[in-house]
Amino acid sequence: MNDDRSQSSLLIPPSTQDWMQGVLSAKVVLVMYGDYQDLRSAEVYKLIKALKRELSAAFGEDYLCFIFRHFLQAQIHPQAQRAAQAAQAAAAQGQFWSMHDTLFAHQQKLENGYLVEYANNLGLDIPQFLKELSKQVHLDRINQDIESGIRSGVTDAPALFINNIRYTGRWRMTELMAAIVVASH
Repeated sequence: MNDDRSQSSLLIPPSTQDWMQGVLSAKVVLVMYGDYQDLRSAEVYKLIKALKRELSAAFGEDYLCFIFRHFLQAQIHPQAQRAAQAAQAAAAQGQFWSMHDTLFAHQQKLENGYLVEYANNLGLDIPQFLKELSKQVHLDRINQDIESGIRSGVTDAPALFINNIRYTGRWRMTELMAAIVVASH
């Protein structure tokens, strides 16, 4: 029988290698495994952004650290991998979060032409962006995120961990906020 704890704990701890908003020393570190083409991932991310604004206003900027890790479900979301590569290519030019927000906001339009349009709108170096996409230079980084999720018992996106413990509650502002506040004590 599996140790239930291994299925409910984040086995690859947050680090400076992750895409984060906030500091690792925050009272609460929220890790999200997500897929840019997944509707629920976009909804949960929108919820987290609102929650982050409220918590920052109430408790200060260093209260919550938000980390995003890729967890593609390529078998049901064929454009998710390319979108994740676009986010990573944008990251190489210092624009991860801008591209990340754009991809979730336009998740019905993730074909290559749109990805280039988004990169152009962010002022990215397009030849560099296209080269990195075509050579798939960021695939290993994406696969590391997926593997870390699998090791922590993630089977689909979205998945959340609050201070390294899997969040299994409802995807609602009040429930998630309560879980975060409890975790901070």
